[in-house]
Amino acid sequence: MALSRRSFSALTGSAALGLALGGSGGPGAPSAYAGGSAPTGPAPAPPGADGARHTIGYDRYSLLVDGRRLVVWSGELHPFRLPSPSLWRDVLQKMRAHGYNAVSVYVAWNHHSPAPGRYDFTGVRDLDLFLRMAAETGLYVILRPGPYINAEVDGGGFPGWLTATRGTARTDDPTYLSHVDEWLTQVNRIARRHLFTRGTGTILLYQIENEYDAHPADATGRAYMSHLYKKVRADGIDVPLFHNDKGRNGYWIPGSFDTGGEKGGWLYGFDGYPSPFKTPPDWGHFGPGGPKGGATASPDTPGFVPEFGGGWFDPWGGAEFDGKGYAESRRTRDAAYERRFYLTNLANGITLHNVYMTFGGTSWGWLPAPVVYTSYDYGAAIDEARNVTGKIAPMHQLGHLLQRVPDFAKLDRAPDVKAEGLKVYHLANQDTGAHVYIARNDGTEAVTAGLPTEAGKVRVTVPGKDARLLTTGLALGRRKLKYSTASPMLCLTTGRQDIAVFTGRRGEMAELVLHSRAEPSVQRLDPEGGWAYDRGELHVNAPLGEDGLTRMLVQKGDSDTPLLLLFADDATAVRLFPYDTPSGTLLVYGPALLRHAELRGSEVRLTGDVKEPTGLEVWGPRGIDTLVWNGRKVATRVTLSGSLMTRGSLPGVPQVRLPRLGGWRMRRENPEAGPGFDDSSWKKADKTSSFSTTAVPEGQPVLFADDYGFHYGDVWYRGTFTGGTGIEEVALAYSTGTQGLLMAWLDGEPLGTHRMPVPDKSTVRQGSWADTAVFPVRERLRSPGRHVLSVLVRRMQHDQDGKALDTHKVARGLTAVTFKGASPRVRWRIQGEGPADPVRGPLNNGGLYGERHGWHLPGFRDRDWERVDLPRAERYQGVTWYRTTFRLSVPGDVDASIGLTLDDDPYRAYRAQIFLNGWNLGQYINNVGPQHTFVLPNGILRTRGTNTLALAVLSEFTTLSGPGSVRLTLLGRASGGVPVTPV
Repeated sequence: MALSRRSFSALTGSAALGLALGGSGGPGAPSAYAGGSAPTGPAPAPPGADGARHTIGYDRYSLLVDGRRLVVWSGELHPFRLPSPSLWRDVLQKMRAHGYNAVSVYVAWNHHSPAPGRYDFTGVRDLDLFLRMAAETGLYVILRPGPYINAEVDGGGFPGWLTATRGTARTDDPTYLSHVDEWLTQVNRIARRHLFTRGTGTILLYQIENEYDAHPADATGRAYMSHLYKKVRADGIDVPLFHNDKGRNGYWIPGSFDTGGEKGGWLYGFDGYPSPFKTPPDWGHFGPGGPKGGATASPDTPGFVPEFGGGWFDPWGGAEFDGKGYAESRRTRDAAYERRFYLTNLANGITLHNVYMTFGGTSWGWLPAPVVYTSYDYGAAIDEARNVTGKIAPMHQLGHLLQRVPDFAKLDRAPDVKAEGLKVYHLANQDTGAHVYIARNDGTEAVTAGLPTEAGKVRVTVPGKDARLLTTGLALGRRKLKYSTASPMLCLTTGRQDIAVFTGRRGEMAELVLHSRAEPSVQRLDPEGGWAYDRGELHVNAPLGEDGLTRMLVQKGDSDTPLLLLFADDATAVRLFPYDTPSGTLLVYGPALLRHAELRGSEVRLTGDVKEPTGLEVWGPRGIDTLVWNGRKVATRVTLSGSLMTRGSLPGVPQVRLPRLGGWRMRRENPEAGPGFDDSSWKKADKTSSFSTTAVPEGQPVLFADDYGFHYGDVWYRGTFTGGTGIEEVALAYSTGTQGLLMAWLDGEPLGTHRMPVPDKSTVRQGSWADTAVFPVRERLRSPGRHVLSVLVRRMQHDQDGKALDTHKVARGLTAVTFKGASPRVRWRIQGEGPADPVRGPLNNGGLYGERHGWHLPGFRDRDWERVDLPRAERYQGVTWYRTTFRLSVPGDVDASIGLTLDDDPYRAYRAQIFLNGWNLGQYINNVGPQHTFVLPNGILRTRGTNTLALAVLSEFTTLSGPGSVRLTLLGRASGGVPVTPV
């Protein structure tokens, strides 16, 4: 929606300090993480690496940063799921602009460690760079380095090599702890350079372990958690530590394990992913209480949800969302879901709130756990292609509210009130006298009811399956709100006026009443608004969503400071951006995104994104007269509301044209299937014992791929034997993650293909799948002499070990081989992935012949490959590669998000690994899905240059196979973006 082009006459403004903001100074707590208390007051200034020492305390209401109350409104982002560091800044800036003041970050051990003793924090693994970006963006960091993270990643984040080590993971086993200590030493060496307490970064909180419910009450668990706590402290991490209880169990509350005598440095947190089809739960003030009640398990620490559902993940086959994919996740957990569930959390005293996920990203390469496919979009507020979705509206409104209106940091439960057809929560701030009402409608039809409040009965309408936040007695700068049927979004002071924003759904009529003993002067700056003054009250009405923003200017009366009232529906509100600068606070209206703002004398310099033609309006300190947008000065005029407004519109985003993919070249591989293939350099598979939780069959060698150092992707076996006469069948037992696959050849002749079943709703959580493929041996292959049995196993990924049972060590690959009709002695060799890619890391490549020989890399000479056109329809068991190049010419000032879409007859059984410029960006399974479009991140994708695309297609022989349609898809575009460095 473009900014309205109404004409306003000029009116000058003046400067003042922002109402809801304060500096970072203040009466600090006695130590970096000690407790304390504080009255309601301005929140801390946005964080940064300012070189000053800071304190982080807490009481039962909230965190206390330098003695000031802080409500944490955080979103989860995993840098390892966006392998283009330039784009980290893009998503961080979107989060800050849309109301988040913190980012929660898992650090995946497997992403950084290709082998024991080897750690890599360079390139796409540069944790130091990410933490600097977060500080530069003005976001606190909640750091979560495990050692176990789950996160729907391979092995729960454990490195592949850990599967082949002695010791029981997630216990106090000395061998395991020695590996953990090495990992934490590496992470903490970086983390302590970015601690907010030291003024060198913005790390605010630090998590140890993750959803650890395996040993909550025994000595093993207590010793393990104590070890992690003391290790982190010994490494110099002095911010509060915490753990996230997997549910409301009361596990790992303060005092439940030995912290070496240290007190006050530990917070209790718990996770929650409630179903959108159930009533939002009360996990705090309004709940049942006690150790199983959520926040009530730790009454002296603030309510803390380190993970609350911002969507949900989807498995292979799409059983969670009936094959509709993440669009259905986003539909069922939409903006109304967020209002119902997140406002319920706020009512229950949750002041540390992290949304998992806010940006899900991509589980590229061999990163995904068995329970998910490549996309980790999650149905999040920011989608996998970095587009802000409709779910951002409540995040934006609540985030800015909690940062700009301090009353919400210290709320107590107030006397119950009732309104017919609604669930009502009533809270109050004893310091300020403000009252908060959350009216929730759990039915499907809209409810209109009289809501009893401190200001009298207020008539409100709440749509079905939605909720509304109302306040009474709230300070709006120098004036006092009696009540409003629209929800407050922010209140700030800029220039010499206060500004308050109220929001609601499009088409609603907002009613607002101000206390005013003396009659004020009111100017209707837009034709939609109306007002009346009666007996000490100013009544204001404004329809929401009528031609954008509705402005009402209130002057005189009880205060000489003007109050500008802004009314917005959701689509309008998300284009209102407050921004704090050293010279004062700005409020910007109009663009799709505000990335950065600064004042240089009378000049306001803004950078951001535009998606369609729009005006631009800025309220700021007195004296601003020049506006620069993305480096270009724009003509402006001063409005009656004291803002600078562009005289014309900023242009929309240009069209982006994508080329057709053609010029394909093809080559078949898997020479490993042939009897004459030289496998002398392969490892001998002759071990007799294993640390795997899978038993080694009696009388057979260990065939588990991890035991031979092959942890990711495909693995080949070649078994040589004599005495094939009489063999009727060969039985190949194997173990994989979800959708694992096995292909077998005898003397180069295909025996057949076997695949694990597609999970249904009862098996979507199953992390390991085992079966036996039995193939008949044709008469002509039963000859005496030398024979070679070749087997390719697509092992998929390791189990996540969520129950701490060492299930990440369940075997992957062949587990046993038996014959019917004969018992030949087989000598086995095994080959998987080569050395870890120094740029792309250990999770990029598997063990296909083409991967081992660079067929996926740009620059590989494929001129002798066969020229082909798509679509293809072939019957073949094995691997076929397709390569092409394409060139993009996206304008330099356009951020275009581009994907690759594959489609074919759903009956055809084949799968393809997608390589772009050497990066393994995902796995497509044609007849399983549900994913058909794969995001190609800018930086890996050259948006102004030539790209190499390679597809490694595994055909099952059971049906004809493709590829079918392969095309580029435009997923989003905006004028603006961030500079992107190739990776």
